[in-house]
Amino acid sequence: MSSPYQETLDFLYTQLPQYQNVGGKAYKPSLENITQLCERIENPQNKLKTVHVAGTNGKGSTSSLLASVLTESGYKVGLFTSPHLIDFKERIAINGKAISEEYIVNFVEQYKEEVKDIQPSFFEWTTALAFHYFENQKVDIAIIETGLGGRLDSSNIIQPLVSTITTIGIDHTQYLGSTLKEIAFEKGGIIKQNTPCVIGYGIEGEALNEIQRLALERGAQLIIPKQLQVVYDSGLLGDVQQYNIATVLEVIKLLQAQFHDITSRTIVLGLENVTQNTLLRGRWEVLSNKPKIVADIAHNVQAVKAVAEQLTKEKYKNLHIVWGMVEDKDIEKVVDLLPDNAIYYLCEPDIRRAMDLYDLATFFKRKNIIMCGSCEGAYQQAKKQTGSDDLLLISGSNFVVSEVISFLEN
Repeated sequence: MSSPYQETLDFLYTQLPQYQNVGGKAYKPSLENITQLCERIENPQNKLKTVHVAGTNGKGSTSSLLASVLTESGYKVGLFTSPHLIDFKERIAINGKAISEEYIVNFVEQYKEEVKDIQPSFFEWTTALAFHYFENQKVDIAIIETGLGGRLDSSNIIQPLVSTITTIGIDHTQYLGSTLKEIAFEKGGIIKQNTPCVIGYGIEGEALNEIQRLALERGAQLIIPKQLQVVYDSGLLGDVQQYNIATVLEVIKLLQAQFHDITSRTIVLGLENVTQNTLLRGRWEVLSNKPKIVADIAHNVQAVKAVAEQLTKEKYKNLHIVWGMVEDKDIEKVVDLLPDNAIYYLCEPDIRRAMDLYDLATFFKRKNIIMCGSCEGAYQQAKKQTGSDDLLLISGSNFVVSEVISFLEN
């Protein structure tokens, strides 16, 4: 017999479109629904102090780093991120503690009939729930990560203290556009009138030009971080995190005008303790050291390039990679970035959007592959062949990482 919580999730997952399972059918290019939905629940988002975070990659890490610094500074901090790795509750947390099952069940039950005429999507429901929970719990500040894009993302009805755009790369082209300029226009949609915006280190060319145009048009101060001169210790491993930290430090400077308890010490502690203070996982996460097993949710060209660069700095005897993807990625370019010296254990995550195993294999023609089927099966086969001095990477999709971690921890 299923629990009320599971029944509520079934309602959200099956009766309402969810992007991670059905792709484009869940994407609603309008803020009309979320605006109406939040009006029905008395616009909790208007009572919150927020930071809004968008970006092709790095927005989850940046959001969590910000939340951790504020938590170490003694504030009550809401954090809204997506997607989740293991459990839906991970998406909505306060100071590293996930929302309760009871709150989710009660919220959906309270408003299910009242908003039936609106027919909210899965993400619209989730966004409204986050706003409601954070306002109900009287957080001092909420870090709100966009889901897809920015301009038409359900979260884009807030008036943040600061907007942040971490990176701009080619991804979700069927919804956001096929050029960096078009994608920058969508991501830059979170830039608000007379509201400062911090962009990530490394945004350049036509993407930067478009962001600068939008900022100028809206009278928004645009802040571009400089490359860090020192390496900061962080609970999030991987060289790419130093770019996210550079962005976080600029956002923190702006927040200190209102949040006076942020100090140099709490910043250092926040960066170091990010995994304890938030629920973030799967960012070059070391699951084991002998052999070294790493999980990373890299799934597009920009993210896979960073992972490939990280691999060149690792020491190992043999390299094993468990790899699976979903259909709407630029698979050929991604696979070209992957090292040739690895054994690939190809798998198919258990979702409708999963890339067919045999279709995926056609992109790995010049690489050493083993066809494995399920993510769990791929991991088990890879683990058997991984020596104590080898490196095993689990990557290619959030869903691959999720399924392997779930298998290991259950």
